[in-house]
Amino acid sequence: QSHEMDSSQSVTAMVGEDVVLPCVLEPPKDASHMTVEWGRPNLKPRFVFVSLNGQKYPADQNEAFKGRTSMFPDKLKNGDISLKLSDVRHSDNGRYRCYIPKEKKEYFVKLVVGK
Repeated sequence: QSHEMDSSQSVTAMVGEDVVLPCVLEPPKDASHMTVEWGRPNLKPRFVFVSLNGQKYPADQNEAFKGRTSMFPDKLKNGDISLKLSDVRHSDNGRYRCYIPKEKKEYFVKLVVGK
């Protein structure tokens, strides 16, 4: 089943800023041992950030996001699987998908990069 956060949650950031793409499991559930995939369907490879048992899994990460993405380990146990994206670029503009394979839940959040 697909959950659109607030139907189309969007976040705005300026180039060079850090931004948090919000994603919280509903109902709240400990996500520290779950696999969490952040991706952009139109990229190859599509993975922006993958968390495996609370650890960063960089193997399939898209080059454009290397070293710019992180999660909040202390918040995972509350179901907060938001993604922090640092040093925002124009190319980051677009729709992101937050997916939890075990729960078969996906959430979408749109990043709007301002001029």
